[in-house]
Amino acid sequence: MIYLQLYWEFFKTGLFAVGGGMATLPFLKEIGTRTGWYTAAMLADMLAVSESTPGPMGINMATYVGYTVGGVPGSVIATLGEVTPSIIVILIVAAFLKAFRSNRYVEAGFYGIRPASTALIASAGIGVVLLCLVDLEAWRETGSLAALLNWKGLLLFAAVWALTNVVKPTAKLHPILFIAASAVIGIVFGF
Repeated sequence: MIYLQLYWEFFKTGLFAVGGGMATLPFLKEIGTRTGWYTAAMLADMLAVSESTPGPMGINMATYVGYTVGGVPGSVIATLGEVTPSIIVILIVAAFLKAFRSNRYVEAGFYGIRPASTALIASAGIGVVLLCLVDLEAWRETGSLAALLNWKGLLLFAAVWALTNVVKPTAKLHPILFIAASAVIGIVFGF
């Protein structure tokens, strides 16, 4: 039964998360809250692993969650659930694209999807910032503004941002170097 539920949850995610991997985050947050399969902190870890591994982030997240919930079969089933809607849509679009590509309603529909995708990605980005750089639980417990911010995370964010945008010699380095260095820093300093 868990495999069927995994497939269905990720089928819905794959169907409605238009805009790429970051657009899946609001869906994944809702799945974790509703099913109890993982916490918000675990979702942040999944996001870090999915961003650090090769391949599309949405697929990586589905595979990770599936493995966490149902082992290797769960990872395969969740991944299949995530990609099935895309395969169906691509086959339908390919069959009808030539006939409808110049249709003004089809063009308007595709144009209308863009702002929705942007909003989903922005929502996911804001969610990741809040998850990584803000500690609401510590703030609720202490009431201290200093406890609200994750200072280690903010310092790492500022350093990586400066190295990728301000410091010219490091700005052209491959992003994987910054991801790997951040992982090492997280391990060494106990993030």
